[in-house]
Amino acid sequence: MSEHRRKPPQPQGGGRAAARRGQPGPSSGRSGAPRGANGASDHSYGSRSQGPDSHDSGGDEREYGSRAEARRAAQRGGGRRRGAENAAAGRGRGHDEGPPGKPRIIDYPRVGKYGWRRWVPSWRLVTGLGIGFAGSVVVMAGVGYALVGIPDENDAAESQNNVYYWADGTQMVATGTGVNRQNLKIEAIPKAMQYAVISAENKSFYEDSGVDPMGIARAFANMARGGQTQGGSTITQQFVKNTYLSQDQTLTRKFTEMFISLKVGTKLSKNDIMRGYLNTSYYGRGAYGIQAAAQTYYGKNAEKLTPSECAVLAALLKGATYYDPAGNEDLDKSATRTANLARSQGRWRWILGEMHKDKHLSDADYQKAISHYPEPQGRKATKGMTGQISYMVDTAKKYVLNHSSITEAKFDKGGYQIRTTFQKDKVNALTAAVKKIQKSRLKPETVEKDKYVQFGAASVVPNDGAIVALYGGDGYENGHFTNNADTSGVPVGSTWKPFVLAAAMQDGTYNSDGEGISPLSKYNGNDHLKVRRPDGSFYLNRDNSFFFQANESDHPWGYISLRKAMEQSVNTPFVQLGVDVGMSKVRDMARSAGVLEGSMAKDLNPSFAIGTSTPSAIRMADAYATFAASGKQTDPYSVTSVKVDGADVPGFTKPESKQAMDANIAHNVTDVLENVIQNGTGQNAKALGRTAAGKTGTTDENKSAWFVGYTQQLATSVAMFRENPADHRLLSMNGTAGKDSIHGGDIPTSVWTEYMLDALKGKNDPGFPDAVKIPKIQNEVGAPTPTPKPSITPSPTPTSSPSSSPSQSTPPPSPSESETCRFFCGDNGGTGPGGADGGVSSSPTDSTSPGTGGVRGNGNAGANGNDGGGFFGGQAGQ
Repeated sequence: MSEHRRKPPQPQGGGRAAARRGQPGPSSGRSGAPRGANGASDHSYGSRSQGPDSHDSGGDEREYGSRAEARRAAQRGGGRRRGAENAAAGRGRGHDEGPPGKPRIIDYPRVGKYGWRRWVPSWRLVTGLGIGFAGSVVVMAGVGYALVGIPDENDAAESQNNVYYWADGTQMVATGTGVNRQNLKIEAIPKAMQYAVISAENKSFYEDSGVDPMGIARAFANMARGGQTQGGSTITQQFVKNTYLSQDQTLTRKFTEMFISLKVGTKLSKNDIMRGYLNTSYYGRGAYGIQAAAQTYYGKNAEKLTPSECAVLAALLKGATYYDPAGNEDLDKSATRTANLARSQGRWRWILGEMHKDKHLSDADYQKAISHYPEPQGRKATKGMTGQISYMVDTAKKYVLNHSSITEAKFDKGGYQIRTTFQKDKVNALTAAVKKIQKSRLKPETVEKDKYVQFGAASVVPNDGAIVALYGGDGYENGHFTNNADTSGVPVGSTWKPFVLAAAMQDGTYNSDGEGISPLSKYNGNDHLKVRRPDGSFYLNRDNSFFFQANESDHPWGYISLRKAMEQSVNTPFVQLGVDVGMSKVRDMARSAGVLEGSMAKDLNPSFAIGTSTPSAIRMADAYATFAASGKQTDPYSVTSVKVDGADVPGFTKPESKQAMDANIAHNVTDVLENVIQNGTGQNAKALGRTAAGKTGTTDENKSAWFVGYTQQLATSVAMFRENPADHRLLSMNGTAGKDSIHGGDIPTSVWTEYMLDALKGKNDPGFPDAVKIPKIQNEVGAPTPTPKPSITPSPTPTSSPSSSPSQSTPPPSPSESETCRFFCGDNGGTGPGGADGGVSSSPTDSTSPGTGGVRGNGNAGANGNDGGGFFGGQAGQ
């Protein structure tokens, strides 16, 4: 058959219809490539007869259409074979493959791109999105700017009271009279005051727009990390913050504050902004605005302030808690008078230097201002803040600030209703008891040693934690601004010993195999004894001589039970017991009972066992309440509810009780402390005429004396001390009240008894649960006499005959020299002074002195610390 009559080849895989659908047929060389794979038209598969020998000019186009198209297909698809495969996958672009897909507004991922190019946005997309975002920001900023208003310092100056209520719901006092909120015109504010804040806080005040972009960026970054936002960086921003009602740390508030600041910066003059800022700022002591600050700190109108005084007030704006020279220990234990004065003087000096550098003070004015620090006047009592009211308000305010997000500045703006736990009749009874004993025993007008004597006391309900009464001092109206009921710095002496005994009953000693020991276990009670470490060595003094523990007297007690040692407050057994148990376990027991760790002595030396720590009266009452409540501890609290604008502020639910120690350990401690009242150093409390337990305490050099006691209904602590009013250091009470020394069993116990008689009048006497005796009686300490029979629990009636005094009793025989040397050798050496009731003695060389004569300080930490010695101890307060 001739070549020209040969049947032309048919398209593979079902003909042209299949080719149009892009379905590949069986491949037979080049002719297997479907149409459309390289963008050629249907005529690539000609209907004319074509063969390998054909000389038709279109013969090369039957597969791709043309060589140029073939090359392009190869470039696009990676070769002829890939071009065919791409077509088979439906990715060809032949003009017969059908209508194109619907166009997308945003071409992403990108069509027609493969691999990583598919995910790289086009420049059109990037540009469009950028323009759209910028436009949205502009629109949002415009709307925000239009919606916000300009603050008015007159609104911020509106006076509101904080109203405090007794536990029964009757009003105690309303604080805040509006006197401390008075706005001034700019003409009445000294230029020196204006320049002081400009030099200290915002040097570009007269040139900037009112907003610090970097400060805002830092605030947003801090919030993104979950931290606190920083304060406004410019005076304009701080003015807005002062007048902005919501202080929530949120992005919404920061954005709103920024828009207000921008609007204020464009709508108000710099003089208006400066006036508003100085009239709305908080200067501490409840003073809002420069006029109130001038009256509060210097007793004059603002226009009379000198440049030097202006610098002091400007320093307060950095934080009045820490820059008020009078101190603010009630809010933070680090804000002592000494520390605050140093901070204030340092910033005062720096501000004056900046004012001079900025040409706001001439050389002569600068030299005059820097020559003398104008120390502000002391605090003054405000209306209604007299007597014990001031200390109860102080205690309740600290509790509110420690249990909510309310700042001090916001709280002092007023509008809160605070219901407290204080019971008016008990507060009056405690005050009357202190005043009665003071009047009958002390004559400060004529006797030098009776001057500067102070009392602090608190009363707590066991198994509840409510503080029903406190005594904080002579009152704000008499210049006493430290709350003695909630302050640290007064060592508790032998009232610490019950924690040592409780730890011994719970954990045992290093040689009792972890088994708790009994109150009937015996230790050497003689005076002037070495203290042995668990490794057998002895504690040494700094000169490497042996350290000796002293007692109140040199009475030869010999080996006595811990029960007897507690009764007569003998030091040496409890010091050695504390070492044997481990001072860290003693610390843990005290902490479990309710004492804040920050008020405990940092050095766990032998003296730690006999009261170098300085808890507040509130915390000591609460810790002894744990014994009264069969080992259940409840944190003390003074506020039951807070309302603002009719709504409850969260955070004031009653604290939950927890089992701090085994109930029987608490019962045994109580049994031992009952005996202290019946037969020991606390016999003055027998006049109460009902079942009670307690412990006396006196410290080194007779600088403090305590009595802490309880019934099942009430636990009360009373502290007595002398304090130098100039530096707040403790003074010796030797010679006070005509006594060689003041014991805890004397005046403090008399105050306790007088108060408890009134507070418990008409109440029943439920007694205490019976104690199951601890079976392990440790005689490894070498007691030479047989174990005595357990003492009978004393009668709750005050008619029980007390045991004879130590000087009249016949002590157990003293151990032989060899026995004594085995445990507490009595070589010659220095003796630390022993206080009454087994007071604190000097410390051995491997620890620092407990510092019982140091400056008193309140244990309330601010935001920042939570282990203070007072009621709260810090930002996590109680």
